[in-house]
Amino acid sequence: SISLKQTLSLLELEQKLKDIREVVEHKDSVQISPYSPLCHYLMPDEENPLASQACGLTERDIATIKLLNETRDMLESPDFSTVLSTCLNRGFSRLLDNMAEFFRPTEKDLSQNSSVNSLSSVSLPLAKIIPIINGQIHSVCSETPSHFVQDLLMMEQVKDFAANVYEAFSTPQQLEK
Repeated sequence: SISLKQTLSLLELEQKLKDIREVVEHKDSVQISPYSPLCHYLMPDEENPLASQACGLTERDIATIKLLNETRDMLESPDFSTVLSTCLNRGFSRLLDNMAEFFRPTEKDLSQNSSVNSLSSVSLPLAKIIPIINGQIHSVCSETPSHFVQDLLMMEQVKDFAANVYEAFSTPQQLEK
């Protein structure tokens, strides 16, 4: 609902991103599901048989279907929801930190106003903000090695979750089932 001509400060942009995340991540008070609704974007729903949703799988691909079902169960766990939320928070925080560079006051702004040090003093039209965000996404995703991915992998919640997944799937009892 925002015009491309409307200007936003960094604080206003941050609030708009929070509003969008609320809608996409369904973080409202009526949510009854114990897991993140984003799981539906990662795996097919449970209503339909997995074999009919996965490309080229047949009912005979029992091991693959079992692995996909176990993956869905893991993605629907409260632990994964916590880790996903933490990673998304870190990612959006990093995005906003990178965006701050583009909201710095210019020499002209400094000469006209003495209080330009606040985060709300510089505003950009949405039409200029969109390409900047797009560029940020490309720079984060094209780095090799990705400093962003390395940052996420070093988070304690991610390490603990990865250790739990490894433990759950590497025990001999699980492999025999």
